Amino acid sequence: MRTGSESDRVRELQARLRQIGHFGRNPTGYYGSVTADAVRSFQAKRSLPVTGSTDEVTWKRLLAMTRVPKAAELRPPTERPLAAPDERCLKGRVLCISKNSRTLAWMIDGKVVSAMDVRFGSEYTPTREGVFEVFWKSRDHVSTLYDTPMPYALFFSGGQAVHYSADFAANGYGGASHGCVNVRDRKKVAALFDQVRNGDKVVVYW
Repeated sequence: MRTGSESDRVRELQARLRQIGHFGRNPTGYYGSVTADAVRSFQAKRSLPVTGSTDEVTWKRLLAMTRVPKAAELRPPTERPLAAPDERCLKGRVLCISKNSRTLAWMIDGKVVSAMDVRFGSEYTPTREGVFEVFWKSRDHVSTLYDTPMPYALFFSGGQAVHYSADFAANGYGGASHGCVNVRDRKKVAALFDQVRNGDKVVVYW
């Protein structure tokens, strides 16, 4: 396996590297620069040739040091590990949004119902932090200020909302919102939109 590889075996590699502290993200199945750096770190610590590619010797050494990953380790709900929920998220129906982990957890009475990757506003249009409530739902919303689609919008603070972002889906964390909480998984945010009610709590925290 090497840079550019994409497979379930790469996903397993990433999960096993994560078990022993060399891979700080959730598995994606794609062997990019982050995975290559993780393999180099593992190889250097074990006095193996530091190539960044996973040859048979590297793979066998990794297998000997790790266990078979569970399904939840291989295909977690978010690219980045979920943050420990803020204590304000532990009661009732809450959109628990961590700026540190860049994840949103939809929680009911302390249990995670669903989770998804999110991104936030730039330093010039920051996403507000604090405790809010969903006050308006707009399935096919279009921003009048920026003339951009905001599907499945859940407004919680003025013009700031949780919503699907096609730009986030296409470009990842290379961009930013104008203050909203962008979601890149359309199916997940559509399901979230159907479940969330006006009056449900929103907690945005570091």
